Amino acid sequence: MDTFVVSARKYRPLGFDEVVGQEHITTTLKNAIDNNKLAQALLFCGPRGVGKTTCARIVARLINGFEEKAEVNSLNIFELDAASNNSVEDIRSLIDQVRYPPQFGKYKVYIIDEVHMLSNAAFNAFLKTLEEPPSYAIFILATTEKHKVIPTILSRCQIFDFNRIQVSDISRQLKKIADREGIAAEEEALHLIAQKADGALRDGLSIFDLMVTFSANHKVTFSDVLNNLHILDYDYYFKMVDGLLSENTSGPLLLLDEILKKGFDGQNFITGLGEHLRNLLVSQDARTVNLMEVPESVKQKYLVQAQAAPPSLLLSWLSIASTCDINYKASRNQRLLVELALMKMAYVNSAVKASSNSSAEAGLKKKLN
Repeated sequence: MDTFVVSARKYRPLGFDEVVGQEHITTTLKNAIDNNKLAQALLFCGPRGVGKTTCARIVARLINGFEEKAEVNSLNIFELDAASNNSVEDIRSLIDQVRYPPQFGKYKVYIIDEVHMLSNAAFNAFLKTLEEPPSYAIFILATTEKHKVIPTILSRCQIFDFNRIQVSDISRQLKKIADREGIAAEEEALHLIAQKADGALRDGLSIFDLMVTFSANHKVTFSDVLNNLHILDYDYYFKMVDGLLSENTSGPLLLLDEILKKGFDGQNFITGLGEHLRNLLVSQDARTVNLMEVPESVKQKYLVQAQAAPPSLLLSWLSIASTCDINYKASRNQRLLVELALMKMAYVNSAVKASSNSSAEAGLKKKLN
């Protein structure tokens, strides 16, 4: 049996043109290398799974003049995991290696991952070498928590801030990989995986592998992703809002009961409802429609439902949902809290109308008197 290689490793970018969603970083690095203006100490910051180590390896290959698609040459590239090698002795060992020039190639590249895990003593031992490295040494530090790196290290590095990858970019990359692997994947399914990845392409690829393993016929469907990732379908929120617009509490309460019986958490539901109401609000204006990170087919549903929901009503509902979310953890009867929020939403329009009518009547009586 062939050894299975996860997609995150199999499709790890080998050149800057393959890096997803970090054009501001790749363009700067490529220009620096082409113009021979690359700093000797670089700090790559950003969330997990966005391409920090990948870009570090690409830089190491290019500055040594290796082919862009070639494999890493381990004799010129040294990788240190600072999470498990964070002592002064580990850094001193690295400094000892730096003293010897490369046997071939132009540069020795030292990639230190999770650099924020180094102890203060290790950081201090590293300062002098980082400030005045030999001409053949390049240090690339990577971290998910820049605020934990001491200022004296930050001041010696050229800092690159990696972005969270957009849902559309992750979805597009998953589609490319699905096509190359001969896997039939629904657009809505890939979009949902991309949303669940939370800006990390590596997480998205891991979820994609899980979905492919689950499907026996090499098909990734929207319903399979919903079931496996335990995500509430968009349709539930559309039905909930339709019920609330009818100002009838029975439908929304029965729908909530169905959702809870499926094992979904009340707070997840109310958070999702808040997101749904926010999407309805941005659907009110053509200029803000693209702020929704949903598939095109779902976007059309939002545009239709948004026409029936006035912005003032949506804002009132959002306020109720937000209050419910804040108080959820402290509540002794969490289900009742969510049900009460839904009942308030159902009757908020009637309450506003009743209040307006009362005010009008009071004003009329005052005039008559």
